[in-house]
Amino acid sequence: MTLSLFDQFLAPQLLGLSLMTIALAAPLMVLTAPARPITNRLAALQTNAITLITKQLMTPLNPRGHTWSLPITTVMAYLLIINLIGLIPYTFTPTTQLALNMALAVPLWLMTVLLGLRTQPTNSLAHMLPLGTPTPLVPALILIETVSLFIRPLALGVRLTANLTAGHLLMTLVSSTTLALLTMMPTLATLTATLLLLLTGLEIAVAVIQAYVFTLLLSLYLQDNT
Repeated sequence: MTLSLFDQFLAPQLLGLSLMTIALAAPLMVLTAPARPITNRLAALQTNAITLITKQLMTPLNPRGHTWSLPITTVMAYLLIINLIGLIPYTFTPTTQLALNMALAVPLWLMTVLLGLRTQPTNSLAHMLPLGTPTPLVPALILIETVSLFIRPLALGVRLTANLTAGHLLMTLVSSTTLALLTMMPTLATLTATLLLLLTGLEIAVAVIQAYVFTLLLSLYLQDNT
């Protein structure tokens, strides 16, 4: 039973071939644009949502950082769609894999660091040592700030993986309990089913929030380096 709970996090396979590529390409299938722009309520809602999110992420940045609006918004939309698709029954959530999240977090974090070293090396290096630090504490603070800098991509990837994995496991446990109690205790099964519905709504909120938090932290890292 313990091992079967984690089977949902295994990469799907068909005839011995991994279907991870298809799972990662799912957002591209959802976001296919028509040959000509179509103005309707859904398109207007999507445009307003993307505009609002971009404004929220880019407002704290200076004009130099605004050039990152397209990649950051794209990353958020990609993560959001992957997280939401993973809540559909009999689907797979690629963002529950730490390797994938780290593959997204490390290059994006590294680009922000390299941008800071390229455009303003003095200010970027000055973050390693707060102003007015006593001389005996200089080596320790430099070491702490360096570790803090290199742990940022790990925090990005682990946060996304842990939140989605915990939610999926909790939903699996509650749904298994509901099925087990359905024949023995129908009343209690109804209560657990209600809890499962509430938990599903919570997981939808988590899927949206985690995608936003991932890109928000990226924008904060970019703010420190522009």
